[in-house]
Amino acid sequence: MKLSNQDIFHLLHQKSRYTTKLVNQPLKEHGLYTSQWSILFCLHEFGTMTQKEIWTYLNVEAPTVTRTVKRMEESGWIERTQGDDKRERIIVLTEEAKVKFSEIEASVETIERTLLQHFTEQEKEQLYELLRKIEI
Repeated sequence: MKLSNQDIFHLLHQKSRYTTKLVNQPLKEHGLYTSQWSILFCLHEFGTMTQKEIWTYLNVEAPTVTRTVKRMEESGWIERTQGDDKRERIIVLTEEAKVKFSEIEASVETIERTLLQHFTEQEKEQLYELLRKIEI
């Protein structure tokens, strides 16, 4: 069976939407969506970040991150402070977000574990490496 690039990317987009939908279910219990979870995860993993560092790392457009960060700040998940440059915004997790992070992460990991249950460790590593190869 010869697959076209369109076949591959169509399936990749379908699976991406499917996994986002499934991960959003437990996140809703915490008042979050996957886009917000991505930012929480970044801040937990890397510590304080600028908005630019977040959108660069997540490969998301700046206005999208700005809107998401604003909503997260209003909801008490993050705090924004001004950086050295007046245009720079520094983002940190609030203490409440730090406390809740493990519980949220556990609910996301449950879904992720279910999604990957039929993969061997070797297949997971292979999938990871194959996805890393997708670049311009």
